[in-house]
Amino acid sequence: MFRPVIPRAPRITRFWRAGTAALVLAATGCGGAADDNSTDRVTSITVLDYYTDAREHAQWGELLDTCARKAGTTVEHTSVPGASLVPTVLRQASSGTLPDLLMLDNPDVQQIARAGALNPLDRFGIDSSGLGKGILSAGTYEGEVYGLAPNVSTVALFYNKDMLAEAGVAVPRTWDELKAAAAGLTGDGRYGMAVGANATFEGSWQFMPFLWSNGGSEERLDTPQAAEALQLWVDLVKSGSMSRSVLNWTQADVHDQFAAGRTAMMINGPWRIPALHEDENLRWGVAPIPVPQAGKTLVTPLGGEMWTVPRSDSGARQKKAAQVLACLNTSAGMLTLAEQHFTVPSRPEVAARYAEKVPSMAAFVHSVEAARARTSVLGVKWPAAATGIYTAIQLALTGENTPQEALERAQQIATRS
Repeated sequence: MFRPVIPRAPRITRFWRAGTAALVLAATGCGGAADDNSTDRVTSITVLDYYTDAREHAQWGELLDTCARKAGTTVEHTSVPGASLVPTVLRQASSGTLPDLLMLDNPDVQQIARAGALNPLDRFGIDSSGLGKGILSAGTYEGEVYGLAPNVSTVALFYNKDMLAEAGVAVPRTWDELKAAAAGLTGDGRYGMAVGANATFEGSWQFMPFLWSNGGSEERLDTPQAAEALQLWVDLVKSGSMSRSVLNWTQADVHDQFAAGRTAMMINGPWRIPALHEDENLRWGVAPIPVPQAGKTLVTPLGGEMWTVPRSDSGARQKKAAQVLACLNTSAGMLTLAEQHFTVPSRPEVAARYAEKVPSMAAFVHSVEAARARTSVLGVKWPAAATGIYTAIQLALTGENTPQEALERAQQIATRS
């Protein structure tokens, strides 16, 4: 899930149907690159992504064109809606028409690599050193790097500066401070806190910082650490500091509540910043998500897309695509994308320079340092765990189950064969 397209909510992981792996392997062949190694004859390569927003498509198109010129070729750039990307890739695999360069939401990379549709990037001498552990993990399958992300994202705590000042409330750093601040900010038609807790992978994505930072794991959901994290959300709703409607809110809905002054704090991503800038009367800030106790390490989920080189019958086209991919992942390319889309450059030194230039991104840059890929522990089994997590959130916040009971149900869902 969850890349920061503006103003869309981040993406969700898709399930592969039975037989997909065999389908892709049959379509791409086992060897990947063919004997055609003359890159001089490659006048154009095809590129597929899900950047359908007109402005975003144009911005990516400009960068792809620039990198293609450096590689001595041109690009045919196509974008499809996010929900259509993986089905489109599967159809192309079955017909032998995969693009030369393919963007994937990072939780999808391992599934498609497992199917044999992608090339390991070291085959082309692409340098993946100097990237964060979480970023490399997201693009790695069975020890091989198949995808690289020029930029990534995560979530943080947005707060209304005026509301906190009027209530005499400090920016919370711990869970106890969060509960106290949310209570102090609630009243006069306003809630203190908002999250997106809907019954989708987006709800799971929003919960992960609380689960992971408390020592919980998607590998075993019915633990005391997980129950404590879910209890925090239950307490916020029960106390009236957070609307029960969060059960249905997307991250876009949470943003709308914040922008309208109906909540003083929210969990959201940097893709919301351009819209927040449009309201000159809204004074807001961003801080890392509060941790269970002072001194605890904040662990947030890693969002963003990976660029990959699919297998094909043309070794020359694959090499050209790899050259363009490498160009996208240069420091200059990372910085260009960060400035356009409010994302975090994947190389720490570039990210640090960007945070100095754009202070509102500093909390996200800091959080990315310890951010974790959703597939880092369970790999291709992550979707089952994510389903269990958002189911538990629904059961607990409605009061149908206690957090512990809800998470026991989540564990059953996560381990169902």
